[in-house]
Amino acid sequence: MTSGGPRRKLAIYASPKGLSDMRHLVGVVLAIVLAAVVFFAASWGYLKLLIGPARTGTLPGGGGSLLHNHAVLEGFGVLLAVGLVAGLLVAVPRISPLAAGLVGLVLLAWSGLYLVSVRRAVHYIPLKGRPYGAGFEALLFDGVLALLGLVLVIPLFIPSRWRAKRTVTEPAPYPGTTASFPDLQATQTMQADNGLLSDWTQTTPQPQVDPNSRGTSQAPWGPAEYS
Repeated sequence: MTSGGPRRKLAIYASPKGLSDMRHLVGVVLAIVLAAVVFFAASWGYLKLLIGPARTGTLPGGGGSLLHNHAVLEGFGVLLAVGLVAGLLVAVPRISPLAAGLVGLVLLAWSGLYLVSVRRAVHYIPLKGRPYGAGFEALLFDGVLALLGLVLVIPLFIPSRWRAKRTVTEPAPYPGTTASFPDLQATQTMQADNGLLSDWTQTTPQPQVDPNSRGTSQAPWGPAEYS
């Protein structure tokens, strides 16, 4: 087909529903991973920080430096790693808000249950005889789980996090042609240059007519003679 030539589509914005569903499904899987990281890693690291003062009843390290205390350094390192993972799930726009939001809702609900009934909140903590359970209990008692839950639920209230990122696609030219077409803005500029504005600016002004002359008169539409 040669009449009219191939027509170019400027842009097609697509957000497939299947892609969005898959994104949220991956978010649920990441939420399970984050919950495990908080329970096992954060609880263990927090317990490492508390085990010294809990045993001695004094300031950690005797009030001096903790740079040589391996237990404290290990606890800080694990907590920093957990904070980094949680921060990425909260901040990265392409990650579904469910990845961090679901864990945040669970932590807030657990903290609310703790305020209503301490006995029931502690009863539901798994592995209480292990360091993980004891550390999670300490996180709950100190209010750390409530603070962490408030941070993790923030993506749930950002509307743009629920929509998949839109992609721009541009169809290729028809087979057998290598012609390139200008953009819409360039096309409009060319049309404006060739329109009435261009004709008006290129019109040659007519010479003025002297009203005192009796001979010939120059009309705007051309020369004319009269006596």
